[in-house]
Amino acid sequence: MLDHLREDIRTARTTDPAATSTAQVLLYPGLHAVWCHRLAHALHGRGHALAARVFSQLVRLFTGVEIHPGAEVGRRFFIDHGMGVVVGETAVIGDDVTCYHGVTLGGDSPRREKRHPTVEDGVTLGANATLIGPITVGEEATVGAGAVVTEDVPAGATVAGNPARRVDTDGSDPEVAGGTPVEEDLAGVCGPDCPGAEPAD
Repeated sequence: MLDHLREDIRTARTTDPAATSTAQVLLYPGLHAVWCHRLAHALHGRGHALAARVFSQLVRLFTGVEIHPGAEVGRRFFIDHGMGVVVGETAVIGDDVTCYHGVTLGGDSPRREKRHPTVEDGVTLGANATLIGPITVGEEATVGAGAVVTEDVPAGATVAGNPARRVDTDGSDPEVAGGTPVEEDLAGVCGPDCPGAEPAD
């Protein structure tokens, strides 16, 4: 546990350019939320579901971050700014994930089943991004600010918009995460003269 705490501090220091000292990082509500979740998750895993839930709700009041005790969170999870982050019960977050304020990992079903996203290692979740359902965001992917994601995101991809569209600029396959291909959509937005646009049908 202590190793995890030290890693979280180092991650905040290296990820946030505004972090000038360890003392400053120790004031971060996102850091408090992650630490408290680790305790709540341990309680939940030992069968103390009610105590874990009460504790997590108190943490929500003080940090503005709500992480269900049942959610699985990996190492070096960094929540920057924190306010408005919601992580549902069956969400799974891998190692080295960065999450900005207002992110929601929400469910799509009232049934007690896997209904929240899985976010794999090294993913970045932009401010106010909303991910819904038992989708998977692949390793090292980036979800842009304000994106609404309802389908899987491939490893290494960058998606943005509502619905989220793949916006990679490295020449990779521009398939859409829950929408139409980028080239076709460009033609509909700014006409066939857009760079890379295909004529609209």
